Amino acid sequence: MPLLNLENPVFAAYAVAAALMVLKVMGQGWMTVARMMRVRGGWASPEDLRPGPINPAPDPSQLAPDDYVDRSRRMHRNDLENIPAFWVVGLLFVLIDPPRALAQGLFAGFVLARIGHFLAYAREASHEVRATFYSIGSLIVIYMAGHVLWSSVT
Repeated sequence: MPLLNLENPVFAAYAVAAALMVLKVMGQGWMTVARMMRVRGGWASPEDLRPGPINPAPDPSQLAPDDYVDRSRRMHRNDLENIPAFWVVGLLFVLIDPPRALAQGLFAGFVLARIGHFLAYAREASHEVRATFYSIGSLIVIYMAGHVLWSSVT
């Protein structure tokens, strides 16, 4: 059976996890926009102060930092620092044909860790809580990278 085929349960698990992470990254951008619209501020660039249908009466104060908006931006940045590594190493992991249960557990673990990180950040949980979820996801990616390396050189 070809490895990169949805009939392969390892690839199917990867496809689900990867697609969920695409939705997470894209959704986080929309969350940032929704927060900017809600507070009518936290804009990122000077050109955002040009009048338009969404912002007919711009005010320079709209460029001031807004923690509510910036929190969403920080979550987005964290996603962009972590999720692409999962996409790459997850696909490489599929190519080494790992045991199905191991792959499914790692893929699900990463997705759950990112969801946990999101919830912790959105609810303003302590750094220790966020760091725990980050560490779980990071260790999963590191493990998969190590497994791919080991399998590739032996």
